[in-house]
Amino acid sequence: MVNDPPVPAMLWAQEVGHVLAGRARKLLLQFGVFFCTILLLLWVSVFLYGSFYYSYMPTVSHLSPVHFYYRTDCDPSTSLLCSFPVANVSLAKSGRDRVLMYGQPYRVTLELELPESPVNQGLGMFLVTISCYTRGGRIISTSSRSVMLHYRSDLLQMIDTLVFSSLLLFGFAEQKQLLEVELYPEYRENSYVPTTGAFIEVHSKRIQLYGAYLRIHAHFSGLRYLLYNFPMSCAFVGVASNFTFLSVIVLFSYMQWVWGGIWPRHRFALQVNIRKRDGSRKEVQGRISARQPGQEESTQLSDITEDGESPEEPSGTEGQLSEEEKPDQQPLSGEEELEPEASDGSWEDAALLTEANLPASAPALAPETLGSSEPSGGSLRQHPTCSSS
Repeated sequence: MVNDPPVPAMLWAQEVGHVLAGRARKLLLQFGVFFCTILLLLWVSVFLYGSFYYSYMPTVSHLSPVHFYYRTDCDPSTSLLCSFPVANVSLAKSGRDRVLMYGQPYRVTLELELPESPVNQGLGMFLVTISCYTRGGRIISTSSRSVMLHYRSDLLQMIDTLVFSSLLLFGFAEQKQLLEVELYPEYRENSYVPTTGAFIEVHSKRIQLYGAYLRIHAHFSGLRYLLYNFPMSCAFVGVASNFTFLSVIVLFSYMQWVWGGIWPRHRFALQVNIRKRDGSRKEVQGRISARQPGQEESTQLSDITEDGESPEEPSGTEGQLSEEEKPDQQPLSGEEELEPEASDGSWEDAALLTEANLPASAPALAPETLGSSEPSGGSLRQHPTCSSS
């Protein structure tokens, strides 16, 4: 019972199990390769879109603090400053990266934080000037704007103080005004003369301020407007476009590798073989035409016969020659049969076979002596003999 041969059904089940296991392993491997390819294409698509967004989109908004300074070598007893407050602002990130991009319009504003003090309220209008400079400190653009604190009556200030008294006591609110001065509505960077910094000057010696900030905001239009205002939709469209383009490239590469290409190559190879076959055929015909004059001379020489013989004998000889030349000319017709076969393979082999099947050229006539009755070199021509009579 132990040594009994296995049942055929068990053998069939084992074979089916092996086949199914092989197919499952193959499918699992194909799925793994497909999944990894999809992940790779998706990662490359996201990377390409991110690189494009980073290189194409400029800095949306840049906020830089403005630190004013003035001279202090005058009489300190007076409430006036010794000079106008002046500040130098650098328009470069970390001293290397530029804030402004070539051709992009920017809105440049100065934000002044002024307390509602009696001095500022009695200040009236004052002037703010900005001067942009390039490398070497050369001024390339200047703009000036007038500024004034917003008017508030004594009654309005008293009501505002009563309403926000609790916030004012705990320091959550302050009695100040934030003035936004538009210095450049549309400032464009010059690629040949890049802007590296700006001088800001407030033309007032009695001004009191908490702080100031220079804000540069980009005005977008066209594609940049869509990328800035609809970032998620543009990101989805961009990644999907990159993924589709890369998928088409990978699909064509797979078809070229597995199936040998979308357009088979044998058509082009067949055309090349046909052209080469036509060229070899013309070459063979040229060689045959070059050898035909020699054959005609041998035929004319065979027409000369001995004295006293009838002219009918050479005709018989010509008939024999024609019959002997027929086997030699038969391969010429067989050449056409070999050429189609050679077109499928190498055209050089076809040319070699054609040359091998050509008829041999007529042998050169060797010099003969008088009185010899046997033809030399297998020639069929009959030579006349000299008689004493």
